[in-house]
Amino acid sequence: MIRVPLSVRWRDLDAFNHVNNSQFLSYLEEARLRWMVTLPGHGMDEHVAPVVAAAHLNYRRPIEWPNEIDVELFVERLGNTSLSIGHRIVGAHDESAIYCDGNVVLVWIHRDTGQPAALPEPVRAACSAG
Repeated sequence: MIRVPLSVRWRDLDAFNHVNNSQFLSYLEEARLRWMVTLPGHGMDEHVAPVVAAAHLNYRRPIEWPNEIDVELFVERLGNTSLSIGHRIVGAHDESAIYCDGNVVLVWIHRDTGQPAALPEPVRAACSAG
């Protein structure tokens, strides 16, 4: 789907001098948003929008500062109302440095009712292309 380069910021570090585990979720969110802005309507409209239903992260090794990383997103499963996005966070200059992998499940919901909604066609088309 997309590969997003990001710079590790000093403020991302925790007391152990590596990127805090919660920051990994922010990196994934940034990559998802950069992908979604490439879609017509950003993958939503006045009636439906995506929400994060689940996030699974396998922390493989610490990310230290300074560092450049790439967040890779790919389609794992395309459902009727949901999309499972697989991810990897790797070194920008060394893809063998795998910092994290896993997946995030997005579910599209009706804004008014909160009930599941069909995936918007631009999302389905973008995930099926390739």
